[in-house]
Amino acid sequence: MKAKQERIGKQISIGLTFLACILLLGGCNGKAKEPKGVEKSVSEKKKAEMQKQIDRKYGDAEAHFKLGKLHQADGLWARAENEYGIALNFDPVHRQAQAARVKVLVNGGDAARAKLLANEYIKQASISAAASLQLALAFQEQSLDEYALKSYQQSLYMAPNSAKINRQIGFYYLSKGDKNSAREYLSRSYQLNPNQPDVAGELGRLGVAVRIPRKTEKSADTKKLDKMVEKSNKGR
Repeated sequence: MKAKQERIGKQISIGLTFLACILLLGGCNGKAKEPKGVEKSVSEKKKAEMQKQIDRKYGDAEAHFKLGKLHQADGLWARAENEYGIALNFDPVHRQAQAARVKVLVNGGDAARAKLLANEYIKQASISAAASLQLALAFQEQSLDEYALKSYQQSLYMAPNSAKINRQIGFYYLSKGDKNSAREYLSRSYQLNPNQPDVAGELGRLGVAVRIPRKTEKSADTKKLDKMVEKSNKGR
């Protein structure tokens, strides 16, 4: 009888120990939460590394921008906006920081300030077609379509005969599913510069018959000669 009681006691003890292990480990779902913790630790590690870089050189605009991107990815809008603001203090024409700053303000619910800054940046970029194009690309990367299109049009207004700008606007419309506008701008780009196989391919898919010109070995030399001519004209 005594032996039987001892055997039962041992079984109960083992059962309680097993139950305690399950509670401590969180059961089968314990491992399911691990990936989230890993992701968070990776994010925090990257932020710590970037902060060290900033501590070594506080005026590094690119480092502040990258730290802002990490905060933005984590949904920390205020922190991200602060880092983008610092980046722009050291590099006022950091187009990606400008667009990202507008984006986090929109996400943070401050649409009025976002619009004010966006228009300010677009006006600032009106100094050249290249600056406007860079800003347009940055806005597009942040999915700020209204401001991206406005910047594209500003860029095109200053350089209407730019095959590159017409091409970019064409691909922008194509990404939005506006095939008619895409066809218009890509056709214009191709007319200005037929040596664009990717543009020709898209036009073909849009139902526009085009001929892809064969590249010649002289094309690179021609560019060099053009640069030489431009340089000589400047020296006169």
